[in-house]
Amino acid sequence: MRQYLENVREKSPLVHNITNYVTVNDVANVILAIGASPIMSDDEEDAPDITAICGGLNINIGTLNKRTIPGMFLAGKRANALGHVVLLDPVGAGASKLRTETANNLLREVKFDVVRGNISEVKTLYYGSGSTKGVDADVADKVTDENLDSALSFVKDLANRLNTIVAVTGAIDLVADKDKCYVIRNGRAEMGSITGTGCQLSGLMTAFLVANPEDKLGAAAAAVCTMGAAGEIAWERMQPGDGNSTYRNRIIDAIYNMDGETLEKYAKYEVR
Repeated sequence: MRQYLENVREKSPLVHNITNYVTVNDVANVILAIGASPIMSDDEEDAPDITAICGGLNINIGTLNKRTIPGMFLAGKRANALGHVVLLDPVGAGASKLRTETANNLLREVKFDVVRGNISEVKTLYYGSGSTKGVDADVADKVTDENLDSALSFVKDLANRLNTIVAVTGAIDLVADKDKCYVIRNGRAEMGSITGTGCQLSGLMTAFLVANPEDKLGAAAAAVCTMGAAGEIAWERMQPGDGNSTYRNRIIDAIYNMDGETLEKYAKYEVR
């Protein structure tokens, strides 16, 4: 995991984000904290030109609206034409017709290197429809030790079907292509009390992918470990009276101070 992180800090990739306006500032700060550079642009007349000067594109549908949808498709196609990394975060897919149709249409028209979401969102993409409860995974769809084997098969099958890497995040994180899956057990349940840790991870992951083009699966897994480790380190530093706002800032600080040795120490994963 060390080398993936060190490559990000050495190469300082430029990441274009068409992302959730609830969390856009935190996404930018996390990308800066890891040593990369963020650009935010969603207008259809601006986004294709901006993505052309970046190494990676992070598309997040968390606050989807008809004004920004055309920019997502135009930027995605421009990134594909230039051979740039593209990531899809299908926030809330299954919760509404617009989100579900937009996510499915993006997958049809844009080639994604990684699709990152919770298990409910990813199942929606697999089946073409779903019933997620807002942006949080349905309780019935949690990945657990009891259903881990079936979840592994499902994620690998989806990765094969979409010809991409699929990253499913939750209590147990799965990052898979059609042949191999990283099972990651980093993070804290308290991270769920902060709006946008998933959005932050998508921006972070895009930076890791751009900096490690020779092993995108490992890079995606390293990004998940980094975010989870930061959540653990930040929680260790919480003081009496601290709340979720302080926890958010401590997570960003932990990413800012993360080095290869610390990541190796905290990363908890197996490959199956």
